Amino acid sequence: MSKTSKNISENVVKNYKKIEDSVVDGYTRIEDRFVSRFLTREGESVEEAKARLKKEQAERQKKQNERLSQIRKESEKIRNGESS
Repeated sequence: MSKTSKNISENVVKNYKKIEDSVVDGYTRIEDRFVSRFLTREGESVEEAKARLKKEQAERQKKQNERLSQIRKESEKIRNGESS
């Protein structure tokens, strides 16, 4: 690759990274404000609220997966002519 092409590609990557960082930072600020305003509990920091919400979501997902597994087992029994 020529030196000019290499310089161009390095600049493109550098500028892309700047744009990417700006977008991510902007999103994070908006997300933090939303969590702060609508989702925090009294005395809870934004970081604590995010951790709590993530944990609650994982618990909901686990319950949903357990329920789906139960439904699949029941469906399989029905297909095989077994009763519950």
